[in-house]
Amino acid sequence: MPLQLVREDITRMRVDAIVNAANTRLLMGGGVCGAIFRAAGARRMREACDRLSPIQTGEAVAAPGFDLPARYVIHTAGPVWHGGGHDEERLLRACYRNALALATKLGCTSIAFPLISSGIYGYPKPDALRVAIDEIRGFLDGYPSEENDPDVYLCVFDRSAFTIASELDQRIREYIDDHYASSHEDRSRDREREMQGLEADRGIERALSSRAVNAPLAAESPSSAPQSRHYDERDVLADLDEPFNVILLRLIDAKGLDDVEVYKRANISRKLFSKIRCGNGYMPGKKTVLALAIALRLDVDETDDLLACAGYALSHSVKFDVIVEFFIVHGIFDVFAINETLFRYDQPLLGQ
Repeated sequence: MPLQLVREDITRMRVDAIVNAANTRLLMGGGVCGAIFRAAGARRMREACDRLSPIQTGEAVAAPGFDLPARYVIHTAGPVWHGGGHDEERLLRACYRNALALATKLGCTSIAFPLISSGIYGYPKPDALRVAIDEIRGFLDGYPSEENDPDVYLCVFDRSAFTIASELDQRIREYIDDHYASSHEDRSRDREREMQGLEADRGIERALSSRAVNAPLAAESPSSAPQSRHYDERDVLADLDEPFNVILLRLIDAKGLDDVEVYKRANISRKLFSKIRCGNGYMPGKKTVLALAIALRLDVDETDDLLACAGYALSHSVKFDVIVEFFIVHGIFDVFAINETLFRYDQPLLGQ
């Protein structure tokens, strides 16, 4: 998954680079910084940093990982919070931007960040999280489509970072209370009864709009896709017995999107999307199918149909399903916003 929220000890992450929330003099500090120095070997890391210091706030430099599983430690100096009126956000954004640029220059394909400046530097955690996700998303969105996206991990332990608007949070809680119960019947059973009584009225006209759109196929492996991808939206999910990859490609075409838009919106890698696209008997997991449904902005009925193509269903006895359904019902098709909520509720995240 290109961006993943994790509760992990960053010093144990087996990635190409980890990021240290450093001070401008690159001295061993407390918290995450101290842990990284100790895990890498404090003396050697101190000697390496002495050759690189001082740095400016927002700047990033790289040192070897030494005893860490990571090849590199990218040190970046975050801003100290002084109320928000002293250029803190611009400087914090620069930390992520410069660290990601340096990781790319070093050839890193995986990088793990802490929530920079959110500890003793006092940057409000929800604001620090918003900046982090915004900058990482921008980096991934701008990554060349012909290359595999790097994997970026954001290590967050404190749930207070995931404070969301009270009104939305209340609506989510109410939706869970109203819909989540082990005694509820699965949506799949409800839909099966509905189909038995209303088969004639249930056509795909209700699920997709009537506008037909032609979309070009993104450059992948031309031989792996159907010869034509020009379909009327009303017919896309009419035959649920077709292979999943065929139905997915038709939906992408009918929605007027291209492959790159879809896999980036779904927060899955180009490599995984190519595997899904080629078919050959491969069936993605439920989290990936739901991420694709979010990327395609499908409503609940369309999502049910796409899940059915892969052998899955939404269930009101599964909190994960109820939370994702809430966002679909309310037209919030942002996989990162959904994953923030899932993370806060200790649920699996959407994507691969």
